[in-house]
Amino acid sequence: MIAARRPRRIGMITPSSNTALEPLTTRIYAQLGEAVTVHFTRIRVTHISLASDSAEQFAAEAMLAAARLLADARVDVIAWNGTSGSWTGLAADRALVAAIEAETGIPATTSTLDLLEACRHLGVSRCGLATPYRAEVHEAIRRTYEGEGLRVVASSCLGIAVNYDFAAVPLDRIEALLRDVAVPEAEAVAVVCTNFPAAPVIGRVEAAIGRPVVDTLAATAWRALRLSGVREPVRGFGRLLETA
Repeated sequence: MIAARRPRRIGMITPSSNTALEPLTTRIYAQLGEAVTVHFTRIRVTHISLASDSAEQFAAEAMLAAARLLADARVDVIAWNGTSGSWTGLAADRALVAAIEAETGIPATTSTLDLLEACRHLGVSRCGLATPYRAEVHEAIRRTYEGEGLRVVASSCLGIAVNYDFAAVPLDRIEALLRDVAVPEAEAVAVVCTNFPAAPVIGRVEAAIGRPVVDTLAATAWRALRLSGVREPVRGFGRLLETA
C-alpha cells in the first residue's frame, strides 16, 4: 500500500504587530484543502521608519531564531513575510535567504523578493506603487525597485509609521489608493506591506483597471506555494494566484 503524501507545510516569519497577514494567508490557502498547511512564528516589529531603531527590528539573529522554530515543524519552505528589504535593500534579503537555507536546509524567500519575482512572472516592468508608509520609506522603496529594473511611474502613500495601524485602513480607502496609481503607463499596481489588507480588493481593482495588482502578502503566498511544489490555482485574490 502506498502511503498518502503529507500536506506541504509552509512556514512564515511574521512581524509581531501584524493582524492582517495570518487570517488573509489562511483564507488564501484554505482553497487548497488538506494539500497545504501554514505555520507562523513572529519577530518583534512595531514601527516602520528609516531610523536605526527600526532597522534593528530586522536583525539577522532574530530572523534565524524564528527560522529554527519553524524548522522544528519540518516545514517545506520558510518565508520572511515582511517587506523590510524593500527599503533596506535587496542585499539584506538575499543574505537572509542564504543564512536561513544554510542554517536549516530549507528553501527560503522574502516578501520583497516575491513581489519582484511575481512582476517578472507577469511581464511587468512599469508599475504604480501604493504603500501605507511614510513618504521617506515609500521613496526608499521606489529606489530599491527601480534598482531592480521595476520602474515606478505613479506613486502614493498614506504616511503611517505604526505597524499595527496599517491593518486598520478601511478597504474602500485601500481600493481608492490602488486606483490612484493605476495610471495608463503602469502595467500593474504594486502594493507593499504585509499588514495592509489589500488582498480582498485585488480582484475588484483588477477588473476595474484591466491590469494585475501585485500585493506583497499575496505574492508571498504564491511564491511559497511554488517553492513547496504546489502549482494549484487559487481564486478570488487576483491574477497572480490564479496562475498555476
